[in-house]
Amino acid sequence: MNQKMLKFHKLSSNLFLFFTFFSSFVGSHVLTYFGCSQEKFQPNTPFETNLNFLLSSFVSSSSQTLYNSFAIGNDTNAPLNSAVYGLYQCRGDLMTPECTQCVKYAVSRVGVACPYSYSGTLQLEQCLVRFENYDFLGKLDTSVTFKKCSKGVSHDVQSVKRRDDVLFELGEAPQGFRVSSSGLVQGFSQCLGDLNPNDCSSCLDEAISKLKSLCGSSEAGDVFLAQCYMRYWTAGYYDSHSSIKNHQMMTMWEKQSP
Repeated sequence: MNQKMLKFHKLSSNLFLFFTFFSSFVGSHVLTYFGCSQEKFQPNTPFETNLNFLLSSFVSSSSQTLYNSFAIGNDTNAPLNSAVYGLYQCRGDLMTPECTQCVKYAVSRVGVACPYSYSGTLQLEQCLVRFENYDFLGKLDTSVTFKKCSKGVSHDVQSVKRRDDVLFELGEAPQGFRVSSSGLVQGFSQCLGDLNPNDCSSCLDEAISKLKSLCGSSEAGDVFLAQCYMRYWTAGYYDSHSSIKNHQMMTMWEKQSP
């Protein structure tokens, strides 16, 4: 199957079912979004065995590094349709114990969110886990997986300029992760660890373009592309009911646990 067919397959069958809410940027278990393929695998198959091994590898590796990718069951002697490819990544400002905690939780949730799915992505506030039944690793993909814009907008020219200054700095992330601030505007950006510097720059450039076109002059905006993300906000924009809504939604999320 060629790359175009793979990409089309991903866009047509991985219909993202977004479960989203405003985040106050605290807590590793705050859900940003998740998405699953409609195609399902049968239990007790080689694919399930390989997927379980992949997810356990995420957890063990996260005690050593904030990012890693794996390909399981893709050798020539493996059973047909048993290969699984995946990665995890923690936010670039985390220590490894925090990373492990987040990845452990994400691994425990992705099976609940995407039962028996061939593809699954779960983005928490502090980490991401993703698996697919085709090799997506290291291949630039700037499709939008999630976006959020605040209802509040700024009509102040200087505030918009500070936002643009922050976005410009966030677009230059040679180490794959960057934070920036200008006045009351703050933000951070990150690329997946499998992107080379040029592809990381291309992905972040696209994220800036999407934020400006989708969020306009919003006081805060998040855009997650398949291989990078960028977020900015104006200090104090989160209103008082955000934390209440977070608690209510997290309670619903926890109740999905078997």
